[in-house]
Parts: sequence; C-alpha cells; structure tokens
Amino acid sequence: MHRFRVASLLTVSSFALVALPAAAQQASIPAEEAQNAPTAGAATPEDEGNEIIVTGTRAEGRTRLDSASPVDVLSAASLQRQGTTELGAALAAVAPSIDFPRPAANDGTDAIRPATLRGLSPDQTLVLVNGVRGHTSALLNTNGTVGRGSAAVDLNTIPVTALDRIEVLRDGASAQYGSDAIAGVVNLRLREAREGGGASVTYGFYNTQVDTARGSRDVTGEPTVTASAWQGIGFGSDGFLTLSGEYTKREPTNRADFDPRVTPTRITGRFGDPEVDQYSVFANAGTSLGDSWRLYGWAGYQERESESAAFPRLPGVTSGYSNAASIYLNGFLPLINSKSRDLNSALGVKGEVAGWNVDLNVSYGRNKIDFRTLNSANFSYGTDTPTDFYDGALVYDQWVAGVDVTRSFDVFQSLNVAFGIEGRREGYKIEAGERASYGYPETGAVPGAAPGAQGFGGFSPLNEIERSRRNGSVYVDVEAQVTDKLLVGVAGRAEDYSDFGSTATGKLSARYDLADWLALRGTASTGFRAPSLQQQYFTQIAQVIQNGAPVQTGTYPSTDPVAAALGGLPLDAEKSTNLSAGFVVRVGGFDLTVDAYRIHIRDQIGLSENLSAGTPGTPGYNPQVAALLPTGVQAARFFLNGLASTTKGIDAVAHYRLRTEGAGSFDFTVAGNLNDVDVTRVPTSTSTLNPAPTLFARSRILILEEGTPREKVTGTIDWSLDRLGALARVTYYGDVTQPGTTEAADVHSGKHAITDLEFRYQATKGAQFGIGVNNLFDVYPDRTIAANNSTGVIGFPYYSPFGFNGRYLYARAGLNW
Repeated sequence: MHRFRVASLLTVSSFALVALPAAAQQASIPAEEAQNAPTAGAATPEDEGNEIIVTGTRAEGRTRLDSASPVDVLSAASLQRQGTTELGAALAAVAPSIDFPRPAANDGTDAIRPATLRGLSPDQTLVLVNGVRGHTSALLNTNGTVGRGSAAVDLNTIPVTALDRIEVLRDGASAQYGSDAIAGVVNLRLREAREGGGASVTYGFYNTQVDTARGSRDVTGEPTVTASAWQGIGFGSDGFLTLSGEYTKREPTNRADFDPRVTPTRITGRFGDPEVDQYSVFANAGTSLGDSWRLYGWAGYQERESESAAFPRLPGVTSGYSNAASIYLNGFLPLINSKSRDLNSALGVKGEVAGWNVDLNVSYGRNKIDFRTLNSANFSYGTDTPTDFYDGALVYDQWVAGVDVTRSFDVFQSLNVAFGIEGRREGYKIEAGERASYGYPETGAVPGAAPGAQGFGGFSPLNEIERSRRNGSVYVDVEAQVTDKLLVGVAGRAEDYSDFGSTATGKLSARYDLADWLALRGTASTGFRAPSLQQQYFTQIAQVIQNGAPVQTGTYPSTDPVAAALGGLPLDAEKSTNLSAGFVVRVGGFDLTVDAYRIHIRDQIGLSENLSAGTPGTPGYNPQVAALLPTGVQAARFFLNGLASTTKGIDAVAHYRLRTEGAGSFDFTVAGNLNDVDVTRVPTSTSTLNPAPTLFARSRILILEEGTPREKVTGTIDWSLDRLGALARVTYYGDVTQPGTTEAADVHSGKHAITDLEFRYQATKGAQFGIGVNNLFDVYPDRTIAANNSTGVIGFPYYSPFGFNGRYLYARAGLNW
C-alpha cells in the first residue's frame, strides 16, 4: 500500500514535469478556441481553472488558482458527461476526494445515500446552495454502512440540470460557515439564465457478466431513463427566471449470489440498487430593485419513491414463517418502500449601504420520509396478517436567516472585511405507523412469534417524538493582500445552541507567490460539528415477548432514562483541528495544485453497540447492565461522545489545456487523493459503567478507518473539435474493508481501475447526441466469499466505492435553443 501511495504521487509529479515544458511552449502558440459548449447558460470544463470562486473566500475576483485554500470548480458540463444522472454519483466520478458508495440491503440508506469527503463522516461536510446552508435529510443512518450514525444532506435532491457548477472547498471552514464544515464545504451554484433552454433524454442499461462466489450469469437490462429540461426567461432590464425539471425512472438491479439454503440452488434475494421513481423541479430567479439593490431567490421540490429489498424469508429457514405459510407458500421477499418529499427554498436581497455590501436572506428546507413495508407479514398475527404495512415517517425542517456584510478598503494592496450574523431553527419529528407494522394484534397474538413487519418494523408510539432547537452565530472574516506576493486571511466565529451550549472557532490562512508560476499556501483552523437532532432524539424501540412478559430493546436518546442509567449524557459538539499546506504551479495552459492536510477530531460522536442484560444463567448475561436497566428493558444502544481520530492525506490535481488549430482542444486532468484515517481513542467506560461492555466493536472502528478508499486517482482526457467531442476517464480505487464480526469475516473490495468512455455531437444551439459506457471492462469488486454469506444474498461488498453493478451502456439525445 505504501508503495502504491508513493507511485501515485510520482505519477502526478511526473505528469507535472513532463507537461511543464509543453505548457510553456503552448503559451506562445496561437490557437483558435474550439467550440465547446454542451449546455448553454452553464459553465464548461475549460472554465474550471479560471472561474471566480465564492467558496472559501469573501473577497471578490478570486479564482481557484489564486485562493489560499484548495477549491475544486466542477462545471455542469463535466457532471453531465457520464452515464449517471445522480448528482452524488456524478460528483464522486470527477472529484477524487469524494466517495459515494452504493449500499444495499440496508433499509433507508439504500434510497438516501450519503457522500463522504476525505474519508470523514458524511455529516462532517457542509453543503451550501448558492452560499446558503442546505438542510439535512430526516434519515439517520443506523445500519452498518459507511456513514453509520450520521444524518447528511441528500445531494440527489438537486437535479444536475439546475446547476451551473459546484465548488468543493477541501479545507476546514467552521470559522467561516459554521457547524459541519470539518472536512470541507460543497457549494452547489444554481444556473442563472435570461434566455435559452435545453431538453435531453438519457437511457441506459447494464450489460454485464455477474460472477459471484457460487455461480455466474449474464445480465442485460435493468434500464434507467432520465428526462430533463431547463428554460431561461428574461424580464426587465436584468431580471431572470431559470426553470429546471427532471424525471428519473430506474429499474432495480440484482447482484445477489445463489442461495445455498434451497434445492436446487437459485437466487432468492435482491441485492443492488433500489427501484426509483423520481421527479424534481427547480426555479432560480433574480432582478434589480432600483440602482443598488437586488432581489433573488430559489425554490425546489423533489418527490422520490424508492423500493429496496430486505433478506428473503424462506419456509423451514425463517423462525415464525409457519405463521404465514398459507399466504406465502414458497417464502417471500419483503420490500422496503420509502417516499421522500424534499423542499429547498430561499429569498434574499443584496445591495449597498454606506459603502458596505449587504446580503440579507432567509431560507427554509424540509424533508419528510414515509416508510412502508410491502410483500411482508407480521408473524404474531398468524394467517390474519396484513401483507402491506405503513411504518410511519421521519420529518426534519430548518429555517435559516442571515445577514452578511462586506467591504473592500485601500489598505495594503487591498483589504476585504466581512462580518455577519445568522440564526437557525431546526425541527425533528418521528411519526408512528400502523399497529401491525410494529406490534402484536390487540387480541389473539401467536405465542412466541415476533411482532412487526418482517424486513422493516414500523415506528411505534414509544418512538414518537417532536423536538426543536435554535442557535445564533456571529463571524468576522478579514482577508488582506498585504503585498503583491503575500495574502493573509483571519476568520473567527462564535455560536450558541439552545441545547448543548456555546462554541468558538478560528482560522488563519496565508499564501505567498514565490514567482508568477509558483505559490505556497497553508491554513490552520479549529472546527466543530453540533450533534444533530436526529442523533439526539432518534428512537427505534422494539417490544418482544419473553417468558410471557414484554421486553424492550432498541435505540434510545442519550438522555432517555434507559440510556442515562447506562451512562448516557447530553451530547456535546465534535471539535477539530485542521492543518494544511501546499503549492500551486501554473505555466501557460498547465496548472498543478498539491495540498497536504491533517485533521484531528476529538469528542467524536458514535452510536454504541447494544448493551444487553441477557438472561440469568445463560452465556452473555451481564449483571452490571442488568442492574442498571429498568424493568422490562433487555438491551439499549445510544449515541455518545468520546471517539478521537486523526486523518492525514494529500490531494493533487494537475490540469493541462492544449488548444490546436487543426486537431481541436484537449483537456488533460490527473487528480488523486491519498487518505489515511486512524482512530486514536475509543471509550471503554461511561459515567455508570467502568469498565463498560464493548461500546464500539472492532467493526465500527474499521468503518471509520477503512470504509473509504485510501487511494483514489483519476485520469481524464476530454477532446472537442467543433461539434464533435470525446471523453475517456480511468479511475483507480484502493482497497476498502467491509468489516465482519471477526477479521476472518472481513470482506475486501480489492484494488481496481474503472474505465469510462463517451462520444458526443453537440452545439451551443441545436441537436445533441452522445453514447457512452461506464465501466467499459465490466470490473467488479472482489466478490464476497461463500463462507461469509450463508444466505446467498450478498454477492459483493456494498462498501465498494464504485458500486457493484458492472458495465453500463447509455445514450443521450437532446436539443439546446
């Protein structure tokens, strides 16, 4: 592994050394700009190095290569030149520091997948929409997936067609933007167009050879179709209204292994991407109000219905199955149906007051997820069981109001002063499902049978909760161009939360230009992440009958009497110390950025294991836990602070633009991320348990340390000549560990390279056509060995950073006007 890291850095460095002379020579070659505008009104790939950025700095006119912090600028065109139409997957394909795995058989996480930056938790990356804080999903990831215990922003709620570009700040920025910005910031910048429009349809399907541990099969099909359109409308002297819409219909994929429990062996499970039926609409608008003020705002709504599968229930294998045998003679496969409704909106005004630029805005976001379990049974109901169940809902909403004030002064070369205040109100709610989804019938329960819907039990009245909190913050951000060569920035922020208290963070950044072609840069900052309402209040309590008495087990808030008895305390904020240092090289059409970083996080929040009392006289009985748990409670888990980790790594991005008169335009990019996460502290006691039973199992630590690739390197060539173009991309992924209960049960994804190709015909106005293939060579992660998969459901590790679906062919047709 160490050898590969060195080799990766040498690859990027060699690219730089080879390209530098060519770039210097290219600067003197007169070249005619080739036409390269796939989506009118949106940024193109050639803008990515020269566009003005607004993330990581509040000074006007700064570009990606002029900043003191590393910022990636990803154009709408680069996001659209691939087979996927999911924003999260598209972003991971072009940004090496971002990972977007495809979990399966993990309940709601299958449908609402979290992304990670620099291998850290999904909730440690702040997501902005046009610079305004976005809202998280109502879903809390409680299963054994990457991002376990987090409630993250659902990137896929924003259609790609609504975007102009994305800015990814790969640096701690809590002092500038507040909670969550420990790993960095993703700023989604919406398209602004007064005229023009476009529409496209993308159709794709899998053509793959599936080789699992117990057999092989060919799969052709499982199609996905996405139709999208946008229109720019102008009004007044400078007003604009940009409307965008997108519809996606995706059939489920299945990469399950053959089930050894049935004769003859066959595939009984469904393991892969869920079925999706989704539509999104977005509007972004702005207009002048007089000579010095401007009104702006946006609103977006998405409705997504997903259907994933649980593990199959087989006759003679599943306990309690006989209670539903007359309904499902040959067994059944429970389906988990989720319907997510997401609202994203903001309204603001900006203008000038006494020489100061003032921006006042208010935003509201809301996410509601309704759950149903289909094709299932409640064994405690016997033959009277329903087959479809309403399981309840999760709701999260967020109000944010803020004022940002900036002004430039003629001090030093220039001095930019910014300050502001922000207020936020968050709410969280759990709604119960119908009785049959979580419990026993009122009368006539089958003795000893498990209650609730098989596959996904509903939320009971014991789980219902409605909570809210408020916070206020103030910040100051000063950036000075001290000399032609020296840039210095200082930022500080103070926040006060109604639940856990106050915190303060700071950041110092600097950049020194040694020459026109070489600059050094570095930052030092402190950061924090407030515990989410989902982590503080999520409850999922199941009630079962043991020896004729009801017994409770499940997830409790840390301040609930059950968790408090075991040592649960009010959650505090996670805190971080971030250091980074790097350099920027640019000569002619070539640029290279290399940035090393170290992120130390303390008081990190984690979801404990189930602390179980057990049964007296049986193995596993814990008298210490039994003495603390209230009567009728068998086991409990809860969130607690106390983990600590250190993340070290290097990001490198090399980009070379070659413009020729006869052969067209070439954009070469090599980008890599080397990342190492080390958990340095694991709590072994609580306020009432010292020592405690295992609070965090080995598998939980491995999720943090090895759940994302330690190496990811992407090489891309994008060519265009008039209306023709082609793209080739190869992405190398390092090994990822999907932890088992023991080291022998661990599953590894292996080291693999994925190749993508696309050919296109397009014009600024007129027809567009494209054909392509993702995963040209039909590469899979290392298959799950048979010994680790007694059910035959899990064919491949769902921690795989590039998924496990195989070769995907697609075609795109559209029209710009």
